Amino acid sequence: MFSKQSRLTGAILVMVSAIAFSGKAVIIKLAYRHGVDAVTLLTLRMIFSAPMFLLLAWWALRDPGIQPLSRADLRSVALLGFIGYYLASYFDFIGLQYITAALERLLLFIHPTFVLLLSALLFKRRITRRDVVAVVLSYVGIALVFGHDVATQPGNVVLGSAWVLLSALFYAAYLLGSGRVVGRVGSLRFACYAGLVSCVAVVIHYLVTSDWYVIFAQPAPVYWLALLMAAVSTVLPIVLMSEGIRRIGSSHASIIGSVGPIATIFLGFFFLDEQITALQLAGAGLVMAGVLAISLQKKPAGAEKPLEGK
Repeated sequence: MFSKQSRLTGAILVMVSAIAFSGKAVIIKLAYRHGVDAVTLLTLRMIFSAPMFLLLAWWALRDPGIQPLSRADLRSVALLGFIGYYLASYFDFIGLQYITAALERLLLFIHPTFVLLLSALLFKRRITRRDVVAVVLSYVGIALVFGHDVATQPGNVVLGSAWVLLSALFYAAYLLGSGRVVGRVGSLRFACYAGLVSCVAVVIHYLVTSDWYVIFAQPAPVYWLALLMAAVSTVLPIVLMSEGIRRIGSSHASIIGSVGPIATIFLGFFFLDEQITALQLAGAGLVMAGVLAISLQKKPAGAEKPLEGK
């Protein structure tokens, strides 16, 4: 049982993690201003992240009681890392070429509704009245913000939103498949291994689709922003969230982590000159209310929430 001070520390760690991860979209948008394409930027992010993932994996393996992974676990980690860290991230980076950081974060934030719907479709999970209300709230909120951006933002908001929704769908599939694996492997070790799988997949994608020298011909700010994204908005949130969940539990972490979309709205305002309107805030409030209503339902015993690191 943790002390009151320890639980307060855990809450602060979760909040900082949510804000740091929310900065990812802002950093991506800043990098796009320098002409870098989505695949090159994603590759730089994963190249800079790989040594940190390796270091964290080594740290997680220092526990003498840790169990080695079975072949089945290795296959599961590889598949889930490919789906949830590589494909979901790639679709997200493409979508951010067209939409604001605030809309991107809200679209990604509704992934628990996709988990709910996929569970009902694939595993015959019963959908309750509370679930229906939560989904309706979330999608009404998304509709408000989406309609606002279609009316006020340049570019193909519909296309960008479709890519980010696809990212959220693949991330939901990753979460759905990772529950039992995370319980056996451990959150931190699982996140590191999945991240390393993504690193390999992204580099292969880059080598197949791009000229190898392009990655060495970017403006200096792109490298600094990619390094910042790797350290502050990829690896650091995983570490902080892991420790925060250990101290306060995943339910309380879900509540505090809902600060993420609001943080993105304000970060976009300060760094990207994106608008903040009453309609946006109302939509964000509806989305967060709906997502929390789903996320805070009781989970089966032993279930562990995977760490966000997409």
